[in-house]
Amino acid sequence: MPMHKTSAWPLALVYAGLIAYASLFPFEGWRDQGVMPWFFLTAPLPKYWTAFDVVANLVGYMPLGFFLVLSALRTGRPRYALRLAILVASGLSLLMESLQVYLPNRVPSNLDLMLNVAGGALGAFSAWSLEKLGVLQRWSRFRADWFVADARGGLVLLALWPLALLFPTAIPLGLGQVVERLEARIVDLLAGTPFLEWLPVRETELQPLLPSVEWLGVLLGLLIPCLLGFCIIRRAGKRLWLLVWVGLFGVLATALSAALSVGPEHAWDWLGLPVKAALVSAMVLAITLLWVPSRASAALALLALGVNLSLINQTPVNPYFEQTLFLWEQGRFIRFHGLAQWLGWLWPFATLVYVLSLLWRQESKN
Repeated sequence: MPMHKTSAWPLALVYAGLIAYASLFPFEGWRDQGVMPWFFLTAPLPKYWTAFDVVANLVGYMPLGFFLVLSALRTGRPRYALRLAILVASGLSLLMESLQVYLPNRVPSNLDLMLNVAGGALGAFSAWSLEKLGVLQRWSRFRADWFVADARGGLVLLALWPLALLFPTAIPLGLGQVVERLEARIVDLLAGTPFLEWLPVRETELQPLLPSVEWLGVLLGLLIPCLLGFCIIRRAGKRLWLLVWVGLFGVLATALSAALSVGPEHAWDWLGLPVKAALVSAMVLAITLLWVPSRASAALALLALGVNLSLINQTPVNPYFEQTLFLWEQGRFIRFHGLAQWLGWLWPFATLVYVLSLLWRQESKN
């Protein structure tokens, strides 16, 4: 079977890292509790569990099994694809549950382990079935027709963008707000040391953004993934379909984030007139850029990222936003808090690195 370049390998690696982060968050209070790391294997099944925990543990490992089988199939290694994917999912889950023994805030469970393994197996069999039905071959033809040859990085970033939006943001689609929290973290680390006096301090506190600046932030937040897609899609007609999907996933992911944070009845409270105007403006601007070459799209994405990160990091964390984060940190989403938070923080910076690498490679070819 011929070898293919595939996004499945990097997606599998990224997803395994995300599982590890979600499983061990908040990484505090490590200690030996006087029991063997695998004691939970022979313990009775938990008496108390919720439907949310069952679904989260089952669904959480399905993408890992899916991507592992898909990567093996697309790179010409189908013989052990199913067994290897299930073995990796089982080993990762066993390792994570065993490490949770040393975290007082986490509870290892044989039920969680069984659900994780079942989820990995379901994902693996799903990919295997799609291959047998010819769906993956059609995807390969679709990818070759739509995307440039080396589009793996861009596809991974586009796939992660809706997940990054699940963590609450100070303004809609405003990913990458790190400066204020980073400053507070540095102050905590340097507290009681002479180095604290060397830390630059802002002369004025961050001020709430003007409506016009907030409008620009929302506009750029939606325009950036569109420009990222333009870097790996050359034809204008296909780029137009990308805009439809980016707009749809951006709105739905933000609504889901609001529903998870403050309740389903408030899922659409963020979609006021200024935000609607910014979303429409972003779509109109993106349509005018449909025919821009890939290199110019990368340059525009670089510019948009720089401006947007500057705007977002001039936005203060208001009390209402802090309360929203508190609900995530203390509620049922604690295991996803750190994962979604890091995605929301790092996605723009990872995109910045990717776009710079595109421009570097294109410059090297000239």
